[in-house]
Amino acid sequence: MRGVVHFEIPADDVGRAKEFYGSVFGWQLEDLPGMDYTAVHTTEVDEQTRMPTTPGVINGGLVPRSADTPAPVLTVDVESIDGALKQVEAAGGRTVRPRTEIPGMGAYAYFTDPEGNTVGLWENL
Repeated sequence: MRGVVHFEIPADDVGRAKEFYGSVFGWQLEDLPGMDYTAVHTTEVDEQTRMPTTPGVINGGLVPRSADTPAPVLTVDVESIDGALKQVEAAGGRTVRPRTEIPGMGAYAYFTDPEGNTVGLWENL
């Protein structure tokens, strides 16, 4: 069984969101160079893998609000994004963002379920 491994919180004002989440929860926020993305560390990460060191805890990101991400997105780990998207579409969902590579890490995609929720998929390298 695959589980939720990441979250993304969209914001109209990412700077304001960074201030809010950093001050309220003490999350560490890291702007990623060359990307319009702020990594959110809710817990310590392994420096080599960048994955949480505490079992059962996930990290996430802050993203500009868009049509693809109008509300928070939960991301599910899958063995194959392409295979998962085929299953999603066969079950009545719709691909929103196709497989997108993140060099050195893996790939992600977004889909909407039949209820209109946007959900992410993650595939490790």
